[in-house]
Amino acid sequence: MSLLSFENLSIALPTGADRPLAVENVSFTLDAGEILCIVGESGSGKSMSANALMGLLPEGVTPASGRILFEDRNLLDLSEREMMSLRGREISMIFQEPLSALNPLMRIGDQIVEVFETHGRLTPPERRKRALELMHEVGLPDPDATIRAYPFQLSGGQRQRVVIAMALALEPKVLVADEPTTALDVTTQAQILALIDTLRRERGMAVLFITHDFSVVADIADRVIVMQSGEVVEAGTADKVLLDPTHAYTRALLDAIPRLSFHDSVPHDDEAAPILRVQDLSMTFRTRTSGIFAKPRVVKAVQNASFQLQKGETIGIVGESGSGKSTLGRCLVRLLTPQNGTVEIGGKDIAKINGDALHQHRRRIQMIFQDPYSSLNPRARIGTILTEGLIAYGSDKKAARTRAQELLTLVGLDPSAMTRFPHEFSGGQRQRVGIARALALDPEVIIADEAVSALDVSIQAQVLDLLAELKERLDLSMIFITHDLRVAAQVCDRIIVMQRGEMVEFGPCAQVLGDPQTAYTRSLLDAIPGKAHERALAAQREATP
Repeated sequence: MSLLSFENLSIALPTGADRPLAVENVSFTLDAGEILCIVGESGSGKSMSANALMGLLPEGVTPASGRILFEDRNLLDLSEREMMSLRGREISMIFQEPLSALNPLMRIGDQIVEVFETHGRLTPPERRKRALELMHEVGLPDPDATIRAYPFQLSGGQRQRVVIAMALALEPKVLVADEPTTALDVTTQAQILALIDTLRRERGMAVLFITHDFSVVADIADRVIVMQSGEVVEAGTADKVLLDPTHAYTRALLDAIPRLSFHDSVPHDDEAAPILRVQDLSMTFRTRTSGIFAKPRVVKAVQNASFQLQKGETIGIVGESGSGKSTLGRCLVRLLTPQNGTVEIGGKDIAKINGDALHQHRRRIQMIFQDPYSSLNPRARIGTILTEGLIAYGSDKKAARTRAQELLTLVGLDPSAMTRFPHEFSGGQRQRVGIARALALDPEVIIADEAVSALDVSIQAQVLDLLAELKERLDLSMIFITHDLRVAAQVCDRIIVMQRGEMVEFGPCAQVLGDPQTAYTRSLLDAIPGKAHERALAAQREATP
């Protein structure tokens, strides 16, 4: 008998929603020691199914029919008190965004200890000892120091390990992992996947792994179910679904996975005047550490970065979290002021200017941010978001609104979107708004900072196609910051590899990613998920007459 069973589960949305059911007649089983992946795009119902399992459905969203059986108990019949006792102890969850799942005002150790306190487990000294042991088990560096840290003092990968430690604290029988590796760099992603697999094998846990990335599925899944619009459209073993999909939607998701293949690069002309010249740029942060008399911690985020960007070229900046790639991008648009070095656009060093001079030059270089939801004002309509920059640079309101409508059409959105708010759009649509805002001032250079990292693979492909089309149509130059080397290979002419603030490798994309010269670059390539699946597909193609 299976440990967990979903039997014809349907989940109703609030009255007035576009469709009545978020999930419709979903059925599957999960056995002890098994990893079952639920795959689908945003809105497919995969996270809603997991929330129903945990008793964490949003207000107004309710189970309409069906059962969720855990050890022969229907979880939908349990009271909130009974579910509170079950959560963490029997069934635990790793949430997608660890920064929002952790209390920003509590130290890491206190948050792990709180899990034991809530369920009345262990004595206070035993709780702290066990918290340290868990931090060791999930691979957190220097647990004795990390246990006193706050969430903001840790990297994204470290915060995710803390959330995993909390989820494993009471040794649950079922672990629900909701997009636990989204937006993590490839090496951290590989470490998290290996950690979940190791803990599954050592503890015999069942794992329900929710993701939109089939590359991750290839590395970790025993079985797979594919969801679309709230329904299961395909199910089977990982090999069967990955290598012989029967549903068109599954094939479309697989086709959207970026490959490590190189496009025809823009020829690099050392004699031509660059659109952007960066020379010896350095950025150092000094942060307080615990203790009144402790010396500030010095972090050299960027060290002596130098490169030139030609007109019409795309340079990719890749590296792990904390490598300095986003800091470098923010220095280029002067969201941060570098301590040393120059950033020249049109022969003008914008690293040294301020006030009105900086204001005038900022329109020449604009940024597309990683998370469009947090970078767009949630209280402003799209029309206001797109026109405020134009108005700030002298356009009248009528001309600004006309330009905003043109921009929405340019990025594939209807001009009627002007009256709507950011929360009324999907993630991909919000990113299109972010692109439109970056293009509003007709910049010469675009900095795209992880612009597609949190998007579904199919939406990611659409946004990448859009960027390529706009770059050619508008003759843009681009700095493309990403942790995904497969995406970098598709869109970049040259690649900068950063490690601990330093440029460790720089050259044509095919050279850097096809014949890496440093062990660090090779380690990034080795950590790309889904390599086994790509090899299996290649072998399948060779065997097909």
